[in-house]
Amino acid sequence: MQEKTYCLINYGCQMNESDTEHYAGQLEELGYKSVKDYHGADVILVNTCCVRESAEKKIAGKIGELKAEKKRNPQNVICVAGCMAQKDGEKLQKKHPQVDLLLGTAYVNDFKQLLLDYLADRKGMTYTDLTIHQSEFEGHRVRQSKFAAWIPIMYGCNNFCTYCIVPYVRGRERSRSVENILAEVEAAVKEGYKEFTLLGQNVNSYGKDFGEKDAFAKLLRRVNDIPGVERLHYMTSHPRDMSEEVIKAVAECEHICESFHVPFQSGSSEILRRMNRGYTKEKYLNLIKLIRQYVPDASITTDIIVGFPGETEEDFAETLDVVRQVGFTSAFTFIYSKRSGTPAAKMENQVPLAVKKERLNRLMALQNENSLRCHERLIGKMVEVLADGPSKQADIWCGRSRTGVLVLWPVENKQYEIGQKVNVLIDTAQTWLVKGKAVD
Repeated sequence: MQEKTYCLINYGCQMNESDTEHYAGQLEELGYKSVKDYHGADVILVNTCCVRESAEKKIAGKIGELKAEKKRNPQNVICVAGCMAQKDGEKLQKKHPQVDLLLGTAYVNDFKQLLLDYLADRKGMTYTDLTIHQSEFEGHRVRQSKFAAWIPIMYGCNNFCTYCIVPYVRGRERSRSVENILAEVEAAVKEGYKEFTLLGQNVNSYGKDFGEKDAFAKLLRRVNDIPGVERLHYMTSHPRDMSEEVIKAVAECEHICESFHVPFQSGSSEILRRMNRGYTKEKYLNLIKLIRQYVPDASITTDIIVGFPGETEEDFAETLDVVRQVGFTSAFTFIYSKRSGTPAAKMENQVPLAVKKERLNRLMALQNENSLRCHERLIGKMVEVLADGPSKQADIWCGRSRTGVLVLWPVENKQYEIGQKVNVLIDTAQTWLVKGKAVD
């Protein structure tokens, strides 16, 4: 009997990566085997993103490519899932009739049964009802890493930032139970996983739908105490909801890594108001002071949007001021682009593209100085690294420090294993990484 195969094509954020691992797990429960090339695969699933229209156009092109594949092999199953599927629904399926199954974001845990239903009658279906969902994890995942595991703790978002499509395609916040999360972590530990990242659109809101105070801080402590958990991360935080109890948990727990990703998006309180972020520049800086108070050597990273509608040169100067004051280890910087379906897309005073690009260049130059300065502080220090494997050069290995810094070191005739802890004495700092020598 010929082996059944599947190919997964993933776009987007860490939550999409986690969802794709779950799709793979369900397919393997049905006896399918993974292949990297979609040509000839029995099931092809494209997990989509729609945060930016430029990415959406790229994904639409990939879906279009599958028309020829469907013509060659009419019996295969083409499935489109994720945020773009949720947003466009039947409109996408009508434009691309080669798509057999279209799954919105609330149907990740239902995929196996929906695939079986389709195979029974070969009737194409669209599933985009956000009111129907199954938040608890079931089955198993086919994880991409050998030692690091994504652990979703909640789905959806209630913040409705005016530039963001996520609440419209991921739905309202809903938390997984503590018991379900702990069970998944414990199972992954037994499989050899040692580094864990708790995922959510806004992890600081975890447990609010349970009505429990400081639920996320309590969850962090519970996961930290599971034997075998060596490193614990989480993403993403919203400054409006980050509490002192979360910061204290990072300071007091052995395995929670000393890194905080705290997107501030703009340094202008007026732009933050227009973004519906729910905090001011001053409140954000006070939060950073609190982090520094409890965890003085913490790595702090952020997200920044340049050129939001109405942003003046004075507003942008406020953003640069925050970057100078905080000294972020790194920053994800973006030019604002319209996202249809969001309030910001209809706002007046859209900033010209040339102005946005010029501001982005200035911002990146400043942040590069900060990153280099942060990395230079590591020179002469011993850094604990979890080995990812060889870099582009086979005799140079790479891995991440507890604070997420990329570290490179020469093998020097030594044997390493992926996921192994390696102590590296840093002797060189660059903007994006540091280098050193492994010390036994």
